Amino acid sequence: MDYLLLVVGLGLLLLAANYLVDASVAIAQRAKISNFIIGLTIVGIGTSAPELFVSISSALTNSGDIAMGNVIGSNVANIFLILGVAAMILPFPIERLQRRRDIPFLIFATILVSLIANDSMIPGLRENELIRLDGIVLLLMFVGYMCWVVIQKGKDPKRALEEADEEATSSLTGKNPWLLWAIAIASLALLIYGGNLFLDSAKNLARAWGITEAVISITIVAVGTSLPELVTAIIAASKKNPQLALGNVIGSNLFNLMFILGTASTVKPLVMVDICPWDYIVMIVATFMLYMVVLTFKRDKFDRIEGFIFFAAYVAYTVYLLMR
Repeated sequence: MDYLLLVVGLGLLLLAANYLVDASVAIAQRAKISNFIIGLTIVGIGTSAPELFVSISSALTNSGDIAMGNVIGSNVANIFLILGVAAMILPFPIERLQRRRDIPFLIFATILVSLIANDSMIPGLRENELIRLDGIVLLLMFVGYMCWVVIQKGKDPKRALEEADEEATSSLTGKNPWLLWAIAIASLALLIYGGNLFLDSAKNLARAWGITEAVISITIVAVGTSLPELVTAIIAASKKNPQLALGNVIGSNLFNLMFILGTASTVKPLVMVDICPWDYIVMIVATFMLYMVVLTFKRDKFDRIEGFIFFAAYVAYTVYLLMR
């Protein structure tokens, strides 16, 4: 039965992601804003709902390792797996604000979370814990960042009009805006439901195969909750609109680090026991490699070679986890 539910969950994800991309592009065209901003906010936050659900549930059940492992695994999968696959399908440019504002801020947030989550490095402290104060700080950072993005966008409305992607196509272009929003919200709901269906069946299968909970949190759980971003990225790339995938990944990773961990640790402090320091290091390295794309091969462009390197890095990290 779990195999059937796995297929059904994946089918719902594919269907919902297709309509979500169409509705998002149509909304972007109507509002005269770039697809990147749509990906950073509506799609990025909406498709991170499975991670939010899993992390809060883990906090309430004193499973800090699952909450943190879910975020680490999701962020690594978002960068290495999702962007790697999207770039291999169709290379895409990296916009100016992405390389000057969003990626550097993501690097800062990743390092900050890694440091405050490793309290055992401080003499006299034995537990690695995200306390409520840490959670409040992360939530304030998230609100500040979103305000920063909106304010910067409003400073130059002419540039906002120029950035609108005229080549992006959508079967929903010209539809009533209320209908577009209704489709987008319904698609997000299907993404969440399909993701949870896939996640539950995958966890059951993983336990049946004898995989430990520590590995499940960073691999099966993380990939399961990241499936909306993966499917959305593949659909966006196939529709020749892969910029949406990068905005989606950056928005999702920032949402994971600041809003999800912030909310979960504010609800109840997260104590991490079995999360390895190497997992934080891999997350940091993945984020730095995202910035290196700006400087290597074809500058300011995510090309197929870099996509393959990212995909290979994800496979290597997964093999390391299974061996560990």
